[in-house]
Amino acid sequence: MRANIPKGMGGGPSNMQAMIRQAQKMQEDMAAMQEELDAREYEVKAGGGVVSVKINGKKEILAIDIQPEIVDPDDVETLSDILIAAVNEAIKRVETTNNEEMSKITGSMNMPGMF
Repeated sequence: MRANIPKGMGGGPSNMQAMIRQAQKMQEDMAAMQEELDAREYEVKAGGGVVSVKINGKKEILAIDIQPEIVDPDDVETLSDILIAAVNEAIKRVETTNNEEMSKITGSMNMPGMF
């Protein structure tokens, strides 16, 4: 039994080659964008600016700057909370930026695990 595929459906060799070329181009664009995103650096401040975290696109912490006025030996918990908030916000900013930039390439395609 042969399947009857309407003309224009299923494409053919040239249509398939065009789709493959398009997918390869998208893959190249995504790789270039990921390289650019990995190289970006972000700075996030927390606690009214008393703590600053510098992070790169690979989610690696590059620096943490703590203003002396927040350092209170009797209240280490507050400093710890501010550091956690700053690091979490820095990671969130990297992820949001990466997702936004990649979606410019992929459009509405959902590609979990790609980036």
